[in-house]
Amino acid sequence: MQIDIVVAFFMLGFVARLLKAPIEFPEGLYKGIILFLLLAIGLKGGIALSEYSAPNLLPQSLAVLAIGLLLPLIAFPILSRIGGLAREDAASVAAHYGSVSIGTYAVAVSFLESSGAYYEPYFPLFVAILEIPAIAVGVWLSKRDGVAIQTQKILREVFLNQGVLLLVGGLLIGWWAGEARSASIMPLFAGMFQGTLALFLLYMGLVAAGKIALLREHGNFIASFAVVMPLIGAALGALVGHYIGLSQGGTVLLATLGASASYIAVPAAMAVAIPTANQSLSITASLAVTFPFNVLVGIPLYSALVALLYR
Repeated sequence: MQIDIVVAFFMLGFVARLLKAPIEFPEGLYKGIILFLLLAIGLKGGIALSEYSAPNLLPQSLAVLAIGLLLPLIAFPILSRIGGLAREDAASVAAHYGSVSIGTYAVAVSFLESSGAYYEPYFPLFVAILEIPAIAVGVWLSKRDGVAIQTQKILREVFLNQGVLLLVGGLLIGWWAGEARSASIMPLFAGMFQGTLALFLLYMGLVAAGKIALLREHGNFIASFAVVMPLIGAALGALVGHYIGLSQGGTVLLATLGASASYIAVPAAMAVAIPTANQSLSITASLAVTFPFNVLVGIPLYSALVALLYR
């Protein structure tokens, strides 16, 4: 299996942390990288979106929305009944696994582009759609147990958090400007994308390796769930992508989105919505297990499985 060059940076960070190498990654640099990636992905998708008719995208958008609603409903009984987690903990983790990881999406895009595979260029629209539904479902699942809900604060975290705001903002700017008016800034956002993604993955490798010790605190179930749930999400994404007529590359992306777990937008929303939940469960599962699994093994695996669907 050929490893994408940007994935090699993740491996470098992971090994460096395990070896306790003194690599310092400035927090401000990480925040700047996240800002750049969100805007770059949004702009690229918005420019592509300007060339498509909205009514034609509606059926696909609704199907993607359904994935975002269904995944936490699948995850919740696994977590609560099989794993024995408290309702609020299960609801919080389920919300993370129903939402998406922008970093995992970026790696999947890099994987497809390095192999020359086509995918629908308006895909960032689907990323934005998948950011929100799982949060709503997670809140609903916890509310059934009588947990107090602070609606105004939750809505603010959902719609005004950095991930959603910058991604949607980039989409709207790209859609409004189109290819011609975006030409002056795209050398920055397109030309530097791969290098910035490499720096992001270096940082994520450091973080993921640093979270491994926490897995011992949460037991084998969380580690197992963090591998099994992405496989379930990928299968659902692949089947839906094939059914709604996406290209093979587009279906790989949808499978990857279904397999990913949020570590930016959802943690902030869940901290407000379910303050009694153990937030370290979700962060440990998504960063220490699911993200490395998807980056190193999952994306190539999903691509191979999707290829079988398109034979």
